[in-house]
Amino acid sequence: MSDPTVQPVPLSVVEQVDAADVTLSNPRRAVLSLGSNLGNRLETLQGAIDALEDTPGVRVKAVSPVYETEPWGVAPGSQPTYFNAVVVVKTTLPPASLLERGQAIEEAFDRVREERWGPRTIDVDIVTYADMVSDDPSLTLPHPRAHERVFVLAPWYDVDPDASLPGHGAVAVLLAALGREGILARADLELRLPE
Repeated sequence: MSDPTVQPVPLSVVEQVDAADVTLSNPRRAVLSLGSNLGNRLETLQGAIDALEDTPGVRVKAVSPVYETEPWGVAPGSQPTYFNAVVVVKTTLPPASLLERGQAIEEAFDRVREERWGPRTIDVDIVTYADMVSDDPSLTLPHPRAHERVFVLAPWYDVDPDASLPGHGAVAVLLAALGREGILARADLELRLPE
């Protein structure tokens, strides 16, 4: 059940057509990383999860625990900390439409892109889509920096300990190599799987 205070994110024409396309009958597994360091971070993460579930052709199958992390790629203390989570979805949308949906969710939550690695209300990244490998500049798969980001690997490991990142190997091995420094499991916070 969706939160009634969260406004629905409109679907694009492309998504409506793709969701109805009967040729896309086999759902694919995708892993998405969510992050927020502005506003009500937990509420925003849950709103993004609910918006994904409300998308025709997308079903949220697993939601990780919440982690709190320092911002990546900027000086320590220069931004508020992030809440991060990973969701696993099954989808009949092709990767480009799933990306478009993620960007529509970011826009609905007033994501502003003023600087690289700047603060944000929500970040929705596709980490993997099935076992697809692509160098397309609009959507590189798997995510080109996922293997070096503990805030992606730790929550992903929690929901799928046997996961593998195409081209890089087992998530468990990648996480062990990085360690868990700079990431705090927030057992006091919970994201719910949409019903």
